[in-house]
Amino acid sequence: MKLAEGYFLTKSKLNRAAQEAVEKALKYGYVGRRRKKRDFRRLWIVRINAATKANGMSYSRFMSGLKHAGIDLNRKVLSDIATHDAVGFKALVDKAQAALPAGTPKPRKPITI
Repeated sequence: MKLAEGYFLTKSKLNRAAQEAVEKALKYGYVGRRRKKRDFRRLWIVRINAATKANGMSYSRFMSGLKHAGIDLNRKVLSDIATHDAVGFKALVDKAQAALPAGTPKPRKPITI
């Protein structure tokens, strides 16, 4: 009953309803904590993809170029750089482009918005 404090109507007063409401809430909380990680990763990838497209490169080639260049930044940090520091992100794109192996196609023209 202590966990059901603040619930609406019978869910905070009657034993069975409170127990069911608490169990359901705990289940949704468990799922939500795992879902949150997935959702944030998707958001970061979308942001990085938009910034790389604006600089004339695809997301996959950018990530591959970073790996070849030995730059170890996670997607959260890359997303933050893409959002707040356009010049710094452009430098990362240039380094990734330079580090790609020979024989890869040239980048497309940057998209201007």
